[in-house]
Amino acid sequence: MEKNNTVAFPQAKSPTGADTVKGFFLFVLKELKPKGKLLTPFNVISGLIILGGLVLIVIRFAYGLGSITNLSQEYPWGIWIGFDVVTGVAFAGGAYTLCFVVHILNFRKYEPILRATVLNGFLAYCFYAGALLLDLGRPWNVVNPIIGNAFGYSSVLFLVAWHFLLYTICQFVEVFPAVTEWLYWPKVRRYAKACTTGAVIFGITLSTLHQSGLGALFVMASNKIHPLWYSGNIPILFFVSSIFAGLSMVIAESSISHRIFRARIDPRHHASFDDIVLGMAKGALGALFAYFFLKVIDFVHGSHWDLINTPMGYWYLVEIVGGIVIPIVLFTIAVMRDNVRLAQVTAVITALGVIINRLNVSVIAFKWYSANRYYPSWAEVWVIAADTRNLLSGKLARAWMENALDDLRPINPDNLGPVLQDGGLPVDGLAKAMGGNRWDEMARLHLLTGGE
Repeated sequence: MEKNNTVAFPQAKSPTGADTVKGFFLFVLKELKPKGKLLTPFNVISGLIILGGLVLIVIRFAYGLGSITNLSQEYPWGIWIGFDVVTGVAFAGGAYTLCFVVHILNFRKYEPILRATVLNGFLAYCFYAGALLLDLGRPWNVVNPIIGNAFGYSSVLFLVAWHFLLYTICQFVEVFPAVTEWLYWPKVRRYAKACTTGAVIFGITLSTLHQSGLGALFVMASNKIHPLWYSGNIPILFFVSSIFAGLSMVIAESSISHRIFRARIDPRHHASFDDIVLGMAKGALGALFAYFFLKVIDFVHGSHWDLINTPMGYWYLVEIVGGIVIPIVLFTIAVMRDNVRLAQVTAVITALGVIINRLNVSVIAFKWYSANRYYPSWAEVWVIAADTRNLLSGKLARAWMENALDDLRPINPDNLGPVLQDGGLPVDGLAKAMGGNRWDEMARLHLLTGGE
């Protein structure tokens, strides 16, 4: 029988709630202090974008959508819905995809990046929920599908709203064990871990329905979407594209994190990272092939040959060739030659292709025939830029990880590397190496207990 080399952590002094809250606020205040030159060009430009975006958001809620957007009864959905929700949700598909691969298919080599990917998906859905409020004329009615008096059981939006809510809850359940570790709630963590498997299975089911449900919203708009983009298979296309969109985003994000923390990762995990990236590239390649096959079937069965020699047809070819064919070729070369760098570049190209496709379906090819076309106002674009810049900053999270690694290294056994709870491998003798005063010291530093 295989030996289980995981060991139980010794009991450390549990922090009180007041200690945890105090430590958290002390950490935030510490990280808000400038650590370098404050007035750099990047900081100045970013600050102006975020400040301008906050002002525009206040104006939007004070005077309504019409004050800063070009939305109308004819075009009730604009670039906010098209980019923040319809496009953004596809990029969150990496969470359910990797959960399925690790927990259901049992490919454990992807486990080191699973927790970070699920956390990213959870934060992304929280961000999309906030962005959705910007585009609702009456945002206080967002609770109607849950507790309102007009449930609309036959509405696709009702289905999407419930899928969105339940899947966000599932992701929180999957992330919650990490929260209990941070707060040092061992009893709560046991119950949280027991709920994880059920949440994973339920979440995978919900996410597949949710991704296709977004596509189903456009099935009803057969006379409003350009024939080159409209298809009865839109729900399936949205689902399949969320797989390679999510995997491409995970490749890009994990590559950035790996580069930032490169000096803090041991050689064993450097080698496994390359294998993980190439494995995700294979998965994205398979999904791209399936997606391209479905697009070809739709094009041939729709007999749209005459539409290719039109301006919209040329734009359609840009999407197909640039967003599907080229990534297929590049991913194939990267996998065959074990070229990690090429896989990373191709992931970015694939993500751009997904953005173009989702914006085409929801904005550009929507009512393309109208004399009064919708074009986003400068304020709409500014708010998206502010939201995106704010989402990508991640200053506190990055600072916390860097500080935690620097503080943990002196009291760690030599060459320990990431342990199981951090997404790494089980380590024999960990508890013994951190027993006694060393364990209390680690708990004080990394569980924000506030010290003695």
